[in-house]
Amino acid sequence: MPENVPPEEESMESLLRLAQSIESPWALDKDATMEDQYLRELAIQNPFLIGDDFLFSYFKSLRLVNKGISLVDEDLIKFFQLEELILSANRIQMVDPMNLPRTLKVLELYGNEMTSIQCLCSHPPPALQHLGMGHNKLIGSMESHFLTATFWSNLVSLDLSSNDLTGLRYIVASLATLQKLRLLLLQGNPLALVPHYRGYTIDCLHQLFMLDEVTVSPEERHQFQGISCKLAYAEEAACMTVTMKNVTGILDSSLLDPEPANEGPFNVYTYFVTYNFLPEEKTIAKGSGTVVNEAFKPISVPVLSVLLSNEHTSKNELSTGQSGGSRHSGVSGDPGESKEPGESKEAEEPQDPQLIPPPGSVLFSTAQKLWENVIEFDYKKKHILKDLVKLKAFLSKGTRINIMEEKVTSWLILPSPVESPPTVKKGKGEKDKKEKEKDKKEKEKEKEKDKDKDKKKAGKGKEKEKEKEKEKEKEKEKEKGKKGKRKEAIKEYRQDPPIRRVLGSQLISLETLISGEDTVETTCNFGIVRTAEIDKMAYLRDSKAKGKVVKGKGKDKERKKEIALFEEPDYEPDPMTVDIRIHLSHFSSLADAMSPTS
Repeated sequence: MPENVPPEEESMESLLRLAQSIESPWALDKDATMEDQYLRELAIQNPFLIGDDFLFSYFKSLRLVNKGISLVDEDLIKFFQLEELILSANRIQMVDPMNLPRTLKVLELYGNEMTSIQCLCSHPPPALQHLGMGHNKLIGSMESHFLTATFWSNLVSLDLSSNDLTGLRYIVASLATLQKLRLLLLQGNPLALVPHYRGYTIDCLHQLFMLDEVTVSPEERHQFQGISCKLAYAEEAACMTVTMKNVTGILDSSLLDPEPANEGPFNVYTYFVTYNFLPEEKTIAKGSGTVVNEAFKPISVPVLSVLLSNEHTSKNELSTGQSGGSRHSGVSGDPGESKEPGESKEAEEPQDPQLIPPPGSVLFSTAQKLWENVIEFDYKKKHILKDLVKLKAFLSKGTRINIMEEKVTSWLILPSPVESPPTVKKGKGEKDKKEKEKDKKEKEKEKEKDKDKDKKKAGKGKEKEKEKEKEKEKEKEKEKGKKGKRKEAIKEYRQDPPIRRVLGSQLISLETLISGEDTVETTCNFGIVRTAEIDKMAYLRDSKAKGKVVKGKGKDKERKKEIALFEEPDYEPDPMTVDIRIHLSHFSSLADAMSPTS
């Protein structure tokens, strides 16, 4: 083909090849329809036929996606044969139905900025069969007034997904008037988070064929039969259960502490897991038989060196029988203890931003436990949430899981040298001794009389004497024990406020719970935080604690082999992980809804 040829000299065959070729600069877009291709070829073959009247009568489908459209003007009504109008992913806030062709059967406004369907109800297209309003800004239950057969008598398919609609029974009551409705999408709205959402909708809309892109089978309809009557006035609240089981791979910080002196410090480390969630009206908690912290509030703790020298430091004293080691001293921190007003703000450690929950949520925590290679929390908490709009917003952001360490330091309180034991008056002591001696003599006389009586009884006296001798021995042992306890000095300890730090943090996505899934189950992996040397130290310490005594050369070799495993170059400690499961309750049948445990 010669170059620089004027258009009027191009042959029709050459122009058609350019219009049909994929590599042509005039090639159509990938989403172009067959009508677009035919119209371009028609313009080449018969250009004089193309005019306004022809174009307005030719188009039956018009697709304008992501074009930045904000207004549907009156020129659209000129397409008097138009049956399908797709205006998705634009910036439309309101549509005047007077500008829509009366022949319209499909209207798709997916992904715009519309806040209500009311604007379409003043003069809706009478033949409309599909209305797509998903991913807009429809809010509340008042939209139910604009979803009746008064406005949409021929509607077969309705997409209201991913809005902020609430009031399930009001929305469904309006949709029940649409006798031709067969396909319905409500997933992604707050009303779909309640446990009885699917069963209630299916039981009310008898003509429905598909709900949220899942076919309604006869078996499913039978399982939910009658649920609309039983739960007609049920409270619309979501029920979510958070479960945490095992945490592995945590670094035992007590291995890095030096051996404490006689007066301390004695450090105790405990570990727990926190997550942020919405504050709920009702909770049911279970956590290893202990009371779970309903709302964990982190505190700012002064630096230890400043804390010891500060006169205004709060003195939390704890009495114990014996001074413990760095792991098992038996001292536990008070999570609610805070800094005294007199302390300097400069002495505070900076607050970890990971411990500050997002606005509108609070931190919940498991019970605190001492270190183990695998810490079993057995934590389970049920959250009952009534504000479904806030719940949807929370699920779209996710929850943050933190593995926490709490360090509590205690110090032995030494007695002051000025203090001396109180003096005892001699007069009172002598009187007490005389009274005790009289009591003893009287008891001995009574015992002698009893012995004489027992001797008269044949066969029974000897047995009673033996029993009395045993009782005497027991009394003597008790007296000795009491004297020994009095001699032992009671040790008192001063306890510092707890110091908490985040060992690992990870954000868990919960968006799948909005889109229809009922469970998010995952293992959060925070990476490896221990070394081979730390694992070796923990193994040796635990071996001593279990009382393993190595005897013989064979067992000595086995012990060396076990220790050698930590020294191998390919040895890799276990990563720090936590198993978590978050479940959104949905009833599977009427019997499930009526169950006492639901």
